[in-house]
Amino acid sequence: MLDTINPESLLKLTTMKMPFGKYQGRVLMDLPEPYLLWFGKKGFPSGELGMLMALMLELQINGLESLLTPLRRS
Repeated sequence: MLDTINPESLLKLTTMKMPFGKYQGRVLMDLPEPYLLWFGKKGFPSGELGMLMALMLELQINGLESLLTPLRRS
């Protein structure tokens, strides 16, 4: 997955908020890794949200979440 990262997807990770659940309202890039791992085992939501959550998990697993810091809007 990391070899086909769309720059627009990276930007969405810094702005899109989790629409439901324990971390509702939290920006996707701020979701904790254990939460994303749980979704990885149970199945990510369908559509763009699931794709972005899976991408965020890949970034976290590979220690690349710092790539998002410059994209975060203050």
